[in-house]
Amino acid sequence: MTDILIVEDNEELSSLLCDFLRAEDYTVSVADTGEKALTLYEKYGAKLVILDVLLPGIDGFAVCSKIRENSNTPILIVSARTEKEDKLNGLILGADDYIEKPYDIDILLAKIDGIFKRRYAVDEITDNNITINRASRTVLKDGNRVEMTSKEFELLLMFLENKGKALTKEYIFDTIWGSESFSEQQTLTVHIKWLRQKIEEDPKNPQKIKTVWGVGYKYE
Repeated sequence: MTDILIVEDNEELSSLLCDFLRAEDYTVSVADTGEKALTLYEKYGAKLVILDVLLPGIDGFAVCSKIRENSNTPILIVSARTEKEDKLNGLILGADDYIEKPYDIDILLAKIDGIFKRRYAVDEITDNNITINRASRTVLKDGNRVEMTSKEFELLLMFLENKGKALTKEYIFDTIWGSESFSEQQTLTVHIKWLRQKIEEDPKNPQKIKTVWGVGYKYE
């Protein structure tokens, strides 16, 4: 299934929006007519539809109405038609939001990101042979349950949510233990050692939780 279907007959605008969305790691399909949009949607589906109103042939309102017959896929109408009646019509037909052109790309991206987080957020994060479940607070390695303390779990979750980022010891410690904690930062070093013993193939030569000298740690 495609992440986002853009329905826009302005080639320059759709191309620009595509570039921004793909830079955010979304998979994107584009249709320049209402007919093509419905064909693509019926064939591949989409997690979100960004829909212009002024289209050749079938207009955006008709596309919105058709999609809503059998689906609750989020729909963002993005249009130069800014009259109150148009906005009400779009919302009545089932659009989740109605955004006026010209729009601020950062605001549009924030709305899209918010929709994906609310609608498609998952409890599990998987990285190669490691799976962590936020809801049940469980960790699997190669499909087998790994017993972890609360702090070890929180550390691993932080690393997976920030994969590839170098995190300072101060940031990790303050986030996991709290800046007011009476524990020493050496506690972090000990917990990293324990965590490596549980998830690394060779804890003495870690390939997942790397030390970034002079900074802290990074999960790769």
